Amino acid sequence: MKTKEIKELTKAEEQVMQAIWKVGQGFANEIVNAVETDVAYNTVLTVVRVLEQKGFVAHETFNRSNRYYPLISREEYMQRMLGSIAHRFFGSSTRAMVSFLVDKKEVSLEDLEAITKGIEN
Repeated sequence: MKTKEIKELTKAEEQVMQAIWKVGQGFANEIVNAVETDVAYNTVLTVVRVLEQKGFVAHETFNRSNRYYPLISREEYMQRMLGSIAHRFFGSSTRAMVSFLVDKKEVSLEDLEAITKGIEN
């Protein structure tokens, strides 16, 4: 079964999504406070609207305030992005992708051994 195609987030969108994932669900001021960089309130709201249009976020209205919540989990987004990278750059080969990371010293052999032990247990 083919998974639904998902758009890649821009840097600003990813920062706001990280805040939404951290909050779980929240009003604009809670999301703004959870953003890790100093970003203007209106900028965050603009990005949230874009994320709604892209299908990453939805909201419920309470009186005149919106409470926002993610439509995709952080784990699902990471899985799809890693799958997309593996497909685009490594012919969908996880082995080739991991070999590349080891060759570039992004992952050590010790890390791989620890991961393997974790999988076996």
